[in-house]
Formats: sequence, structure tokens, C-alpha cells
Amino acid sequence: MAEMTTRDGAASPSHRRITLYIALTLFAQESTWNFYDNQVPVLLREHVASAALVGALMGMDNLLGIFIQPWIGNRSDNTRTRWGRRVPYLAVGMPLAAVLFVFLPWTTSATMLIAVMVGYALVANTMRPLAESLVPDFIPPARRSRANAIVKIAAALTIIVASLISLLVVDDHPRAAFAIPSAILLIVTAVVITKVRDNRSAAYREAVAEDAAGPGETRVAFRQVITELVTDHDRRRLLLLLTVLLFGGAWFASRSLITPYGMEALGLTRGEAGGLTLPSGIAYVIAAYPVALLAERFGRLKTMGVGMAVFAAAMAAGAAVQTATATVVVFCVAAVGAAAFLINAAVVLWNLAPSSRVLGTYTGLYAVTWYLGGFGGPALVGGLVDLTGWDGMLLDIAVLAVLAILVVVRLGRLQSRAGTPILK
Repeated sequence: MAEMTTRDGAASPSHRRITLYIALTLFAQESTWNFYDNQVPVLLREHVASAALVGALMGMDNLLGIFIQPWIGNRSDNTRTRWGRRVPYLAVGMPLAAVLFVFLPWTTSATMLIAVMVGYALVANTMRPLAESLVPDFIPPARRSRANAIVKIAAALTIIVASLISLLVVDDHPRAAFAIPSAILLIVTAVVITKVRDNRSAAYREAVAEDAAGPGETRVAFRQVITELVTDHDRRRLLLLLTVLLFGGAWFASRSLITPYGMEALGLTRGEAGGLTLPSGIAYVIAAYPVALLAERFGRLKTMGVGMAVFAAAMAAGAAVQTATATVVVFCVAAVGAAAFLINAAVVLWNLAPSSRVLGTYTGLYAVTWYLGGFGGPALVGGLVDLTGWDGMLLDIAVLAVLAILVVVRLGRLQSRAGTPILK
């Protein structure tokens, strides 16, 4: 893809266009996911009385993602077609997900609804890593942070889209409302099929060249990727995944436990406590692209480390000054710090991948580690709250973030010894 890069190393118009198409793809997918999270619990409540069971069924998609995303990433890595290795799956999966999604409000029993939910979750989970893997497929290593920032911003904006559909359409047209995200998904599918051919990407061409140069079997099995990752004397990738696990736990704990924290520690109503993180969502969107530029200027690991330190310091400050206003402020600061990590961590993992043939698999491994952090972090912090009380929750989260910082410091030392920038 040298022809797509200008002489000064800046992104070319072709890179900008493909970044826009990738962002559009994630925007369409996340529009359905966010609306799913907003409205499917209401559908479940029509058939299921238990709130715990509703919560378990709503968490099913994350559980399925742990198994599906690495598998589909590896499968796409080993796919070779005239359309490339990701787009063929997207061309089939996105319309199928749209059909299943629009059928959700038309189900007439709990069994039928759960069956459609499982079908949608299975298909939609296969689409996430494929779209995300297009970033390292097309974008050169030096520009992946800013491309990933644009993709993350697009995904974050879907929260607003889902909220607007709920606010403006659901009450009057509860079934038709599901057709809006589905229509977005279908329209974007047409754009992807028309405009994106990842057989033209640099990573795909490199993978094909490696296939031709290598002896014997060209398929890279998932077990082979894991074995190489675990047994390699270079521990940077494992340390990065451990960092993702720890900081993911801190991030998810700060988001999922904030409502009961606001009620128990700050004396707020349920609605007031639930709105504490809204300004921080805006702060995250604003910070996403600048932290990508900072990472490309000063280094991704340094930017991630500083961002995590800002997040931890903000949480500690929130524990020291427990008022609603202070909590909103510290969560905005924490969101800026978290953006520095979230925008760059996947990019570092892509750039540490041993071959272009396994980029999809590594995207899946990142997702699995992030989901495990999302499961374990809130559970761990919740357990500490049971022991010490809600007043210490933000400090508990800060400690978890500090553990992640210690791991990334060790990773930085190994990177310095390696003597090569994380660009390839």
C-alpha cells in the first residue's frame, strides 16, 4: 500500500476514505447493539418476571463473544477470495443480523424471543472483529491510532442514535423502531460491498505473499497462534493482554457500578446517579482523536501509561471528595485518561502481531481479554465494596488501574530492550 501514503508519511486520501468506510461499518453494527441493550430488556420483561434472568439473558451476547470472536477472526485470517478475507463474511452476516434484529419485537413467546436473541448475538458477534480487523489490514502501522480513534468515535456516537430512536419513535411505534437500526445496517452493507475490497489491502497482500513463500500448509490454526503466543520468549504480547484485562476491569467497574455508588455514597436518586457518567461520555469522544495524535508523537505505550495514571488519579480524587459535582468532574477527567488507553491498546497488539496472517485472530484475542476484564473487574470491586463499603469503591478502582500501570511499565522496559518501535 505504499502508493496510498504520501512522501511525508501522512495519510493519503485513500486511507481517509477506507477509515470512513470502516467507521461507518462499526457505526451501523453498534447502532443495532446499543438499541438492543436499550429495548430488548423491555421485550424480555413481557415474558420473564425475574430481573436476574433478564440480566443473564442480556449478558449472553458477551459470553458468546468470548468464544465466537477469536474463532471468526482466525477463520477470516485463513480465508482467501477475490473479495478478500473479511468482506465476504460482512456481506453475508450484516444483512442476516439486520433481518434477525428487526424480527425481535414480533416474537410472541419467551422461547421464540430467546431463540432470535441467540441467533442475532451469534451473527452480530462475528461481525465485530471482522470490521475492526480492517483497520490493521488497510492502515499502515504509524497511522493506526488515529484511524482507530475515528472508529471508536463512530461507535460511541451510536449511543446517542439509540437514545434518540428510543426517545422519538419507540413509544408510538415500538416495532417499527427496530427497523431503523436494521435499515442503517442494510444501507451500510451495500456501501461496504460496493466500496471495500480487502484483497487490495496491504495486510492481505502480505498474507498471500507469506502463503506463497512458506512451505506446506498455509492455514494458521487458532491453537497454533495461542501456542506461539504463550511459548514465545518475547513476553510483550502477553503483558499487553494482561494490561487490557486489568484496565478493562477498572473501566467496566467504574461504569457498571456508578449508579448504586451514586445512590449509596452520594445520596442521589436512581435517575440522578444514572446520569453521572453522561458528561464523561462526551469528554471521551472529544479526547479520542487528540490522544491518538499524542500517541503517534510521543509513543503509544507512554500515552497509554499516562492515560491510565490520569484515570487512577481521578478515581482517587473522587474517593477523597465525594460530592455529585466532584464525581462528574473526576469521571470526565478519567474518561480522557481512559481514551488514551482504549484508542491505542489494540493498535499496539496489532503492531506486535508476528504476521499479517493473524491480525483477525489478534483482534479476537483483544476482545476476549477485554470482555473477561469486563466480567471480572466489576465482580472484584463489588466484592471489595461488600467488605469495605461504597465509600471506598473509587479507590478500589484506582488500585486496579495502578496494577495495570505496573504491568505496562514492565512492558515498556521490554520494548526498550527490543530496540524497535511498535510500528510493524
